[in-house]
Amino acid sequence: MKIFFSILLCLGISNFSFAQVRNLAEGEKSGKGTVENLDWLVGYWSGTGFGGECEEVWMPEVDGHMVGTFRFWENGQLVFSEFMNLIQDGESVTMKLKHFSPDLEGWEEKEEWTVFQLIELGEQKVWFNGMTIERKGDQLIYHLNVSDGAETKTEILNLSKKAL
Repeated sequence: MKIFFSILLCLGISNFSFAQVRNLAEGEKSGKGTVENLDWLVGYWSGTGFGGECEEVWMPEVDGHMVGTFRFWENGQLVFSEFMNLIQDGESVTMKLKHFSPDLEGWEEKEEWTVFQLIELGEQKVWFNGMTIERKGDQLIYHLNVSDGAETKTEILNLSKKAL
């Protein structure tokens, strides 16, 4: 009986984690919000995710843009970095980002971005299409759907606010 409840608990946690991420249905409109309402992201954050170490920095909003950087390393080796931009997009917010290899070779084509459309913006939680970011005190938690084409899994990044 204990094994049954352990399996049930693991499945529940797994499903809860996956349920943390929302997706826009085909043709569904983006949610409403402003970049200014994401000011709780501003700062320097570091922690774990993707099986290694990561950190990011978000700068305050200027002219409807909030710019950030992210880097991920494993076993002391830089794996990739990102340039991120939260953009005021009419009555909504869009996150655009580009990935870079350690030698700064772009993963996306020159004119392409990885794009996350806003679904809903809460007090200190934001749901983008395929990604959720939540702040709990000095903790920033990402739930990110990652697909290899065949299957989608949810990666969790746990970051803590640090002084620069």
